[in-house]
Amino acid sequence: MSETGPTKDDGRGAFSTAGPGAAGKTGLELMRGGIGADMSGRPGIGRSLNFWLAEVDDGRVVFEGEPGKESLNPLGIIHGGWMLTIIDSACGCATMTALEAGIGYTTLETKVNMVRAIQPNSGVYRCEGVLLARGRQIITSEAKVIGPDGKLYAHGTSTCMVLRPKS
Repeated sequence: MSETGPTKDDGRGAFSTAGPGAAGKTGLELMRGGIGADMSGRPGIGRSLNFWLAEVDDGRVVFEGEPGKESLNPLGIIHGGWMLTIIDSACGCATMTALEAGIGYTTLETKVNMVRAIQPNSGVYRCEGVLLARGRQIITSEAKVIGPDGKLYAHGTSTCMVLRPKS
């Protein structure tokens, strides 16, 4: 653990939506199971980009992340893809909290506005994703990336399609 938050290897944010232990659990239960779980089940994107699941509620999730040199673009600042990915993750996982057991989702569209650049090794950033509308087939959400300075760095929206088993 660093002074500003968990490091890549401490296992924060691990969860699995498939395999043993997932059967019969709602999306909210699966997401809540990801807080503080061990590294072995943590999705590769969180490990690769150094972000983790920090909070889960019905219709709301928070990821935290500390982008470093592995996320630099050719200009020497954090690549915009880091913000897009954490926003996509927050929106998708907020969607997940609304799903019944055995139901999945896929992202149809994500739109992100970058407001300011992130400098490498500048601390822990928070990304809160919340549901905007829950339909039977379509769920929309929004997310914001807030820096350690309390400023907005990016915001975005996502549209997800609910995937139900064929009867």
